[in-house]
Amino acid sequence: MTGNEQSEDVAPLSGLTVLDASRVLSGPFCTMQLGDLGADVIKVERPDGGDQTRGWKPPTYGASEESAYYLSINRNKRSVSLNLASEEGREVFRDLASEADVLVENFRVGQMDDWGLGYDDLREENPDLVYCHITGYGETGPYRHRPAYDLIMQAEGGLMSITGESGREPARVGIAIVDIAAGMYATQAILARLFRREFADSGGDKIDISLFDSVVAWQTYMASYYFGTGDPPGRMGSRHPTIVPYQAFPTKDDYVVVACASENIWPRFCRALGREELIDDDRFATNEQRVDNREELEAILTEEIESYTTAEIVEQLQDHDVPARAVNDMADVFSHPQIEARNMRRTIDHPTVGEVEMPDSPMNFQNGTTAFDAHPPLLGEQTTEILREFGYSQEDIETLRESGSVR
Repeated sequence: MTGNEQSEDVAPLSGLTVLDASRVLSGPFCTMQLGDLGADVIKVERPDGGDQTRGWKPPTYGASEESAYYLSINRNKRSVSLNLASEEGREVFRDLASEADVLVENFRVGQMDDWGLGYDDLREENPDLVYCHITGYGETGPYRHRPAYDLIMQAEGGLMSITGESGREPARVGIAIVDIAAGMYATQAILARLFRREFADSGGDKIDISLFDSVVAWQTYMASYYFGTGDPPGRMGSRHPTIVPYQAFPTKDDYVVVACASENIWPRFCRALGREELIDDDRFATNEQRVDNREELEAILTEEIESYTTAEIVEQLQDHDVPARAVNDMADVFSHPQIEARNMRRTIDHPTVGEVEMPDSPMNFQNGTTAFDAHPPLLGEQTTEILREFGYSQEDIETLRESGSVR
């Protein structure tokens, strides 16, 4: 079916099977995106507790015992409980992998090979398999066997050296952004390889994604500043190294964020504050001059802006077509009229929670849709269903349960 013929209610990856043997965040975030795009994602979890994030609580969701963390990244998946430490469990996994289009896992380097479940093992049965391995440092290099956590990656990858206020302790970004970066790169790589497989008839491939590579790649212009000058950039709080003013300022009651991101905004900003004399001031007339005289300008602007409440200054600046906003918390974000208009606050029915709210996928298509119809599964919720689909009889499944290979 061509893109022009595709039904509006068909998700782009409908018909694709993804075997998800990953845990915590980077892999599950990747596979949630694939599930949002319509793939059938089979989440493989150990019988004794499943994905670690099931136990990451508090907070739990409402009055339930379900981990809010786990619920946030596991929609549009089905769960099969499978003990990969047992030969029987590994044999079931091989059966699932033999019919999968994509496999995502984030075990330590060498673990899947030790189990006979590595790419070279599985492609013998399924040469079209796109196999994605996500690790802390990648499959090569002197650190390849080291464990990795988002906080460690933010520090080691340079992100914390540029996050936080100057002269104060380094700060981590408020979400596990390195895990999410790796999950996004994994999704891109998988989709690219699927595209190549489809149109070049080239078979499957092994994808190697690391958290460390991902955070370093995300340094972009900060890395370029270092390469160009030899001086590592430091922490600047909300300030921008090459644009002024582009930052948060205190108000009477909170903060306002102002973005004078082009020269034509600067005069409007000055007029909005009633400080027209600053427009042609030799210290501030161009962005380069404003950067050179940042401290003087910030002192003037801070004194001026502190005389307003946040609501007052935002309205005044917006009346002059100057980009300015309050600093929203989560309650502000999810009552935002644009979020409502874009349907980004969604609800899924859940068997133990009732209704689970979460952000929707930001991917939108004119022809086609994203999926938002399957709750984050209970541990092993679809074990019987999935094994029956792959040819296992009820007697086979009971035998596997008795051996502890499935739950």
